[in-house]
Amino acid sequence: MPKPRATLLTRRGLIAAGGALGLVVTLAACGGKDAGKDGADAKDKGAAATGPWSFKDDLGKTVEAKSTPKNIVAFTGTAAALYDYGVQVKGVFGPTKTADGKPDVQAGSMDISKVEILGNVYDEFNVEKYAALRPDVLVTNTWDGTYWYVPEASKDKILKLAPAAAVGAGGVYPDKSPVTMDKALQRNAELAKSLGADLASKKNADAKARFEAAAAKVREATKANPGIKVLVGSGSPELFYVSTPETSADLKYFQSLGVEFVAPEKDKLDQGGFYESLSWENAGKYPADVIMLDNRSATLQPDALKSQKPTFAGLPAVKAGQVIPRTTEPIYSYEKCAQILEDLAKSIQSAKKAG
Repeated sequence: MPKPRATLLTRRGLIAAGGALGLVVTLAACGGKDAGKDGADAKDKGAAATGPWSFKDDLGKTVEAKSTPKNIVAFTGTAAALYDYGVQVKGVFGPTKTADGKPDVQAGSMDISKVEILGNVYDEFNVEKYAALRPDVLVTNTWDGTYWYVPEASKDKILKLAPAAAVGAGGVYPDKSPVTMDKALQRNAELAKSLGADLASKKNADAKARFEAAAAKVREATKANPGIKVLVGSGSPELFYVSTPETSADLKYFQSLGVEFVAPEKDKLDQGGFYESLSWENAGKYPADVIMLDNRSATLQPDALKSQKPTFAGLPAVKAGQVIPRTTEPIYSYEKCAQILEDLAKSIQSAKKAG
């Protein structure tokens, strides 16, 4: 479960900045009923330009507007996914640019110079700037039944200004089924379609086909190189967080493709059941052949960990040069997730036993 940059010890914090870290009851309830007599091409066309708009989100709420929203404000990662589908937002909140002014990893392919940044860190959201954008809708992720990166202190003011929709990025859906990468992708595509994206366009169709091919590559890699044990972690100056695949959308999906994870002991997990916190003296508690390390800019990356944490440098996977990045908060577009799967397949295929 990801953790925020500013607060590493709260559950929501651990979702937002580094560490371990929905479909609702039926697809029909989520707006997937409009295939009709015109077939797949028609069902994948974007929302009509006129007429009322509605979307049933992954908090179980039906969000409505008089017409398809144009002034869209979104959490950075959600905005990046919409951008890949062809939907542009007016404003963003969440990690958008780094200290040197470059796009944050969560901004994806967006041109961040063309969006109003309402907040760049956890718990930061400029309500006045938000109101000035005259938003038609706010969209974000949800990990634990809340609106991701919408500050608790100003939530009521923010939610009064425009309807808000949340799509599952982790945890479970309202029907208690787990959020997995493939389902989260489908839900983000449905959101994009409701906002005008043409899912039948060549770009979007090719991206989905690429994702499906990449999933097959992961299955092939795990069969061709069985027994490779993968540990998923995130480094902070004080602690090493080890994720369980059971509650993370990406890891649970990778597991379904055959990836073998080293999971922490269940009775050692945090209250939400997402990760175990280890002191650096105990970083080697779970030997592994490959380490997937949180790639977000607020977490310690391999070079820093090797120089600052001798226990990390001594781990078998590190000594074998088998540390690969983990996109802890994926951008849920088929384009971005296809790249994640392609990289994972290559890493599993080439990995040697080290643990």
